[in-house]
Amino acid sequence: VQLVESGGGLVEADDSLTLSCTVSGDTYDVYAAAWFRQAPGKEREFVASIYWDKTDTFYAEAVKGRFTISKNKAKNMMYLEMNALTSEDTADYYCAAHSGGFYYYSAARTYQYWGQGTQVTVST
Repeated sequence: VQLVESGGGLVEADDSLTLSCTVSGDTYDVYAAAWFRQAPGKEREFVASIYWDKTDTFYAEAVKGRFTISKNKAKNMMYLEMNALTSEDTADYYCAAHSGGFYYYSAARTYQYWGQGTQVTVST
């Protein structure tokens, strides 16, 4: 499974931005996918996750109500719509996929596949 993020950039506070993740390869192996982010000097943190064959979604408290994760299985795409952005959202954003074994939606170590990341910078 290969993952490629796109859509990052420089935005102002309160702006919106949508990230995309293209999923390719053995996509039938994908059980769930997620977005993580890593701010400068901080550890990678969970943002949101979605099951590939179900509609269940999960969000970190910091983004709940502002971010929406979605997918288009037919196009093998995942999205992260981000609204009301603040400087605290500045980070490199990564999409990740889980294809088997132990899984917990917010645990980065349970995702086997990762993209290279896309940078989001929110100016104030």
